[in-house]
Amino acid sequence: MNLFDALGFCWDRSAVPTSVPAHSLDRVCFRFHKMLPEFVWDASVLEGNPFTFPEVKTLLDGVTVGGRKISDQEQVLNLAESAKRLLAMLKSGQFELSKPVFTELNGIVARKEALEWGVFRGEGHEKNYTPDVGLGEHGRYTPLQTLPGAPELNRVFSEGVAALQACNPFERATAFFLFGALQQFFFDGNKRSSRFMMNGVLMSHGIDAISVPAAKAQEFNEKMVRFYLSKDATEMMDFIAGCHPDAEIILQPPEEDRSQRSRMEP
Repeated sequence: MNLFDALGFCWDRSAVPTSVPAHSLDRVCFRFHKMLPEFVWDASVLEGNPFTFPEVKTLLDGVTVGGRKISDQEQVLNLAESAKRLLAMLKSGQFELSKPVFTELNGIVARKEALEWGVFRGEGHEKNYTPDVGLGEHGRYTPLQTLPGAPELNRVFSEGVAALQACNPFERATAFFLFGALQQFFFDGNKRSSRFMMNGVLMSHGIDAISVPAAKAQEFNEKMVRFYLSKDATEMMDFIAGCHPDAEIILQPPEEDRSQRSRMEP
């Protein structure tokens, strides 16, 4: 099946970075662990969580923060536990782009927050409810219907993951994030779970993990709305690449384009 047909969206493949700095697994895992508070805070801000960065650090140090809702605290702790589980998978060689890994991470990240967690929609007790995604003034985006046993979601997931094998690691990782966000395999936590999978793919290939900075939360949300409406991922893929720590290197135009531009400059 065609890559775009399998995933449900398209993008300009020529615009995706192909030369991304790679390191050892130990090196990328060390950076991810060192920056864990930043990654958790960034992810929580994208969810509208009111915890400040100092409060996140305090909570991750094992100290409760007064005046905050228990649900907001649990969301932060779930993000941290998911990140630690991802690291453990990577270090033990257990990480792979698969349904068992995806559902395990969702089972942590959406625990006590979603209607059900750790199973595709329709595989648990709830067989009929189909959630949708709010797009503000543009209405709502409705994914595939929830069906008992999730036959369509399983088919789409299987075909999508198979099609992604033809992509380079960076393209595969970023495309999977958008694939999970669009298809809404779970009742909640889809973007968070899919970003953990994205970073798992990146780090398993020696590429540093990507975090969407809290300062770019509004830009992220605006571009995601356009992605849901257009099913064109080019803008979002460029945005995600721009959040990579080596963005200045990987987003440089090809040598040929740079030389042509230099000849055109006065």
